[in-house]
Amino acid sequence: MPGPFISDEQVAYARTLARDITEPIFGHIDKHTTVSVERTVLRWFGVEGVGAMGAPLVNLMVDRLQAAGVLNRGAAYWYGRALKMGASSPLDAVERLTAAPLEKLAPLPAAEEAAMKDEVRAEARAAVAELKARVAKRNALREEFPMGPAPHKYVIVATGNIYDDVDQARAAAQAGADVIAVIRSTAQSLLDYVPHGATTEGYGGTYATQENFRIMREALDDESKKLKRYVQLTNYSSGLCMAEIAFAAAWERLDMLLNDAMYGILFRDINLRRTFIDQYFSRRICALAGIIINTGEDNYITTADAYDAAHTVITSQFINERFAHRAGLKDWQLGIGHSYEIDPHRPDTLLLELSQAMLVRRCFPDAPLKYMPPTKHKETDIFFSHAYDVMADLVAVWTNQGIQLLGMMTEAMHTPLLADRYVALKAASYIHRAAKGIDREFTVREDGLIANRARAVWERAVKLLEECKADGMVAAIGRGRFGDVKRTETGGKGLEGVLERAKDYFNPFLEELESAK
Repeated sequence: MPGPFISDEQVAYARTLARDITEPIFGHIDKHTTVSVERTVLRWFGVEGVGAMGAPLVNLMVDRLQAAGVLNRGAAYWYGRALKMGASSPLDAVERLTAAPLEKLAPLPAAEEAAMKDEVRAEARAAVAELKARVAKRNALREEFPMGPAPHKYVIVATGNIYDDVDQARAAAQAGADVIAVIRSTAQSLLDYVPHGATTEGYGGTYATQENFRIMREALDDESKKLKRYVQLTNYSSGLCMAEIAFAAAWERLDMLLNDAMYGILFRDINLRRTFIDQYFSRRICALAGIIINTGEDNYITTADAYDAAHTVITSQFINERFAHRAGLKDWQLGIGHSYEIDPHRPDTLLLELSQAMLVRRCFPDAPLKYMPPTKHKETDIFFSHAYDVMADLVAVWTNQGIQLLGMMTEAMHTPLLADRYVALKAASYIHRAAKGIDREFTVREDGLIANRARAVWERAVKLLEECKADGMVAAIGRGRFGDVKRTETGGKGLEGVLERAKDYFNPFLEELESAK
């Protein structure tokens, strides 16, 4: 492993800066809610299915509450009022609330309202207990069939048809994959609702729905038993329905989620006020469910130059770690993202990539880390492309990455074929096997290129952290400090779905999540 590069005191200073940077954002989070958070609350109470024109019932109810100007009290409060009206089921509650003149309902006497909230809290505790029981079922299967050694080989399936995805996922698991990621249909993050049911059409991927999660989890459980090796499942929890998808994934026993507000802000133009609130609630759910999150810093160096912008990755990783810890996530759940993206025509590329990966590992020694393959500089020469991916395989095993997304030799040409995935898995398995222990055999010169490059990146990362503290995270985003993409606080999609909480805002699930140990 590398020498220290940087001291423990320097790393601690970076964490202090990240804490100071994020506190003002949490001040905003603590005073607001969003339509997605409130829809998640209703889903957890068991409101599911669709109504007229295929609109999800949770959308119909939340839209009705928002139109009446009463959503700021919390969907859970109005769910309780529906129970007081005599609702016999979650569906009945939706029907009563969408029909009632909510803005004209007389307030309940204090004692009656307190009793109603206690009843709703009890129902919420039961729903949390049921989720925990489902997570325990997943964990029991993990224990029965231990996972393979890290780096866990992570591959994607993205046919658009969940049933075809299942076939590809089974084949990948049989070829040695440890993690199956179902790529989400292009631009689903911009939909302010979660599609319902199994889907068989999607562009660039397959829609993330709770039923699709269930279908794939069931298939991978079956494959895990056949292989005597647990196969993990991941999907995307980002965009306008971040919290809802996190709940659906937790309920259907997924293992990982791509979950990062910065990704949505920068690359999908989601309003930053909206997505920081949604990220917090979604990560609280992930913490409870033992889900590993994957962050998206690797994307910064696809829009910006990987050599020049390497420090922005480190800066963002510290900020993301702080957001995660404040939401209750543990270090073992932090699949902090970075990637092998420096232009391969630059000299000393392998040394530079080793330097960056070693620096990330130095900063986050207890996180699994999620390492991405080359994508930006891929060529149509598939033989070069394959060799390029293998170099990333070597860096992954050398720097003890926990999760490694494998590159495909046909990256950016077409959706990977079974053969492409097989070749990637075979090569990665060989490199992981052949180079196992290499980190214990070599030391890095403290005066060499690798160490000096790491220190140079570190110095710039700290300066950016100091800028973010002095001027604010929002200002840094506005200046395009991350990914060379500029966003404003009130720009982007979804701001209309942000509400200031009423003084008597009620969310028993948030109470449970924030009190969980």
